[in-house]
Amino acid sequence: MKQAVAQDFPASFIGHWQGELEWFQSGKKDPMKVKMQLVIHPADTAGQYTWQIIYGTDSGDNRPYLLKPVDSAKGHWVIDERIGIVLDQYWVGNRLTSGFTVGKTTIINSYYLENGNLIAEFYSLSSEPVRTSGGTEDVPTVTSFATKGYQKAVLRKQSH
Repeated sequence: MKQAVAQDFPASFIGHWQGELEWFQSGKKDPMKVKMQLVIHPADTAGQYTWQIIYGTDSGDNRPYLLKPVDSAKGHWVIDERIGIVLDQYWVGNRLTSGFTVGKTTIINSYYLENGNLIAEFYSLSSEPVRTSGGTEDVPTVTSFATKGYQKAVLRKQSH
């Protein structure tokens, strides 16, 4: 069996990526679509990178975050939103991935390269259980959560 080659993260992610984000919401047939950009470049501080997400037009929803190493040898990074929010991220299986809760919503995100594109995926789950089942001597307790939405962006590297 051929082994996958580990990507050189974050070097392989550097660039200006642009595409469309599709946002599927539970109970709605058609996705909402919005232009998305992700700009990743070395920052002024060594070892840190810009992680600028732009939704809509260039002057739209602009989020100038920073990607910082915590322990890059172990794949631990953070996205610093620079407003007091820091999201721990982990390089696992050639994906930068994380889980965090905002209010009553838990978000699982993944960023990865596929066929020359940068893919961004976000799952939104209720942070409050829908159901707890099992829990007997022979069966473990299992808690399930409602899926509120799924977002996927296919971003292409821009030449500039």
